Amino acid sequence: MTRSTSAARFVATHSVLTLDARHPFVKKSLVDAQDMHRTVMSGFRGWVADGDKDVRAQMGVLSTWSVDLKAAALVIVVQSSVPGDWSRIPQAAMTGRPRIITVDRTFRAGDVVEFRTVVNPVRNVPTGAPPSQKVRGKRIAHTRPDHVKEWFVRRLQPEGEPRSGPKGNVRIGATADPDGIAVRMLPTVSSAGSHEGLRIVRAELRGKLTVTDPQALVDTLAEGIGHGRAYSCGLLLTR
Repeated sequence: MTRSTSAARFVATHSVLTLDARHPFVKKSLVDAQDMHRTVMSGFRGWVADGDKDVRAQMGVLSTWSVDLKAAALVIVVQSSVPGDWSRIPQAAMTGRPRIITVDRTFRAGDVVEFRTVVNPVRNVPTGAPPSQKVRGKRIAHTRPDHVKEWFVRRLQPEGEPRSGPKGNVRIGATADPDGIAVRMLPTVSSAGSHEGLRIVRAELRGKLTVTDPQALVDTLAEGIGHGRAYSCGLLLTR
């Protein structure tokens, strides 16, 4: 059993961008995952020296997006620890001014929150190489909703349990009723440019979480869940 703090505070900036899905600039972001990454990161130039490592992580940048094809609207939510500057996005591609929200919330053990997240649910499959070679297994994506739910449930943190699960999974500081978690598979995103071969399988999860370890939850909110965080996966939104 591990003791956790009874409360923890989360502070970040959310930028909500609404764009015209018919504009060529936006169309490129929709069809190329690397271009969507560039669009998100364009708001944070100058905060970190060029060529520095882990630029996205240093600025706490996570994102998620959704598109309404009938309304021709792309909505991108960008979370960051520093303010974004969206003046580099063509004005004609925007349908309105970016909405900037300062998130400042204290979470306490026992709080119940609604959540939404888009994740890249992958598992590592051993290569068969000897353990001494320390070769990382091949990442294989889950493509069935029930397997995605199992992937997420393994990251839940029952009250009194440690932040690391039995198989080394980093837990999220909250638990949930698995039957109350809705899973929807989303279209896979890819890139045909310099990152040819890039394919990110995505799934959306929604439901309610009960906070069990406030600091672990705050860390999850700040750092994201799973892989594909540079490609708009892993951002956990709560309300």
